[in-house]
Amino acid sequence: MLFPSFFLLFSAPWTLQVDQITRGPRHHFFGYIGHVQNIPWNQSGRHIAALETTFQERMPGAADAAQVVLLDTRRQFRVVPLDTSRGWNFQQGTMFYWNPAAQETQLFFNDRDPQTGHVFTVLYDVAKKRRLREYRFAAAPVGNSGVAQTGGMFPALNYARMARLRRVTGYPEAFDWNPPTADAPDNGGVFLVDVATGQQRLLISFAQMVERLKAERSEIAGAPLFINHTFWSRDGQRLFFFIRAHFDNRAQRVKIPCTIRPDGTDLQVERLIGRHSEWDRGARMLGNADKRQAIYDVDHNEVVGALGTPEIFPEPEGDIALSPDFNWLVNGYRRGQQNFYSVFHRPTGDWQRAEGPPQAGFTAGDLRVDGSPNWNRRGDEILFPAIAADGTRQLFRIRIVR
Repeated sequence: MLFPSFFLLFSAPWTLQVDQITRGPRHHFFGYIGHVQNIPWNQSGRHIAALETTFQERMPGAADAAQVVLLDTRRQFRVVPLDTSRGWNFQQGTMFYWNPAAQETQLFFNDRDPQTGHVFTVLYDVAKKRRLREYRFAAAPVGNSGVAQTGGMFPALNYARMARLRRVTGYPEAFDWNPPTADAPDNGGVFLVDVATGQQRLLISFAQMVERLKAERSEIAGAPLFINHTFWSRDGQRLFFFIRAHFDNRAQRVKIPCTIRPDGTDLQVERLIGRHSEWDRGARMLGNADKRQAIYDVDHNEVVGALGTPEIFPEPEGDIALSPDFNWLVNGYRRGQQNFYSVFHRPTGDWQRAEGPPQAGFTAGDLRVDGSPNWNRRGDEILFPAIAADGTRQLFRIRIVR
């Protein structure tokens, strides 16, 4: 099904086409925003990783397994079942990530043991249709939260704690090794897992965060902390993450953007440049500053430029994703019942805007359908989720047509 592109007065030497690529009655989605090359397509572009579920009207529980599938782009997006996962939610999926060391055939996703409730990460071979490895840790059962683009490691979080402190981001009913009274435990925080050896280490604990930052951010002391949005700079030299607490209480809410080196040094508090920032080249990030789509320099802790105009990016707080070649930026944002997508070509300043179908009933809360755009590897297609005409959650595609 093709949807007409939505144009403003500006005209570019290319157009946008939107079409629906999955169908009901089952629901299909990828999950997380396309930060730093979180790409649904494998290396050749033939397969798109996705989840398939039979429901969307509630958060998943411990017994609710989603089907891990591939969409075959050469066979009209035919659904190819692979495996199942009990470690997922509707906002972030199961943290799919093609292994940078084998992007054609190896896929990471999270799972949960049905007996113990322990969360773990799976490395799966889609050609052999089998699990190559499971990254299980009895003392601190964590799941992948964003594979390093340079490969070799992934940060990992406590998805049970996240489910308790911000339900939409976690896996309800998963096992938590820390009691609810532990606000800043010294055996929880941001972990790193070595892909080759399977070894886990605590990069920085909640207790260390409090100790290092309480002088400049006093609100962190005594708050029940959790982590959101861990993602690597493209060169693998810095990991960005949010320290959060009291998400449901605006008066007390803690939201501290940080970066840290992979050896645990150089913890820095960064300027807040939006809910969903994105890494640019080197030590630069893209985000929101003064209602502009800003360029932020991590090394100097300052905004150094902006992209486009407020007309092009009316909501710089939207879900943004930068193409693998750095040339294209997409910003997905909501107006009323619909998600819109501003697609911007950085070398020329050309842009167009596409619109998704109405999201009636799924614009807020744990089950909402965010913009969540994801680029392909060529930088000419964008995947996004939406509610289809039949009321099911499906995957749609924006194509840049020259």
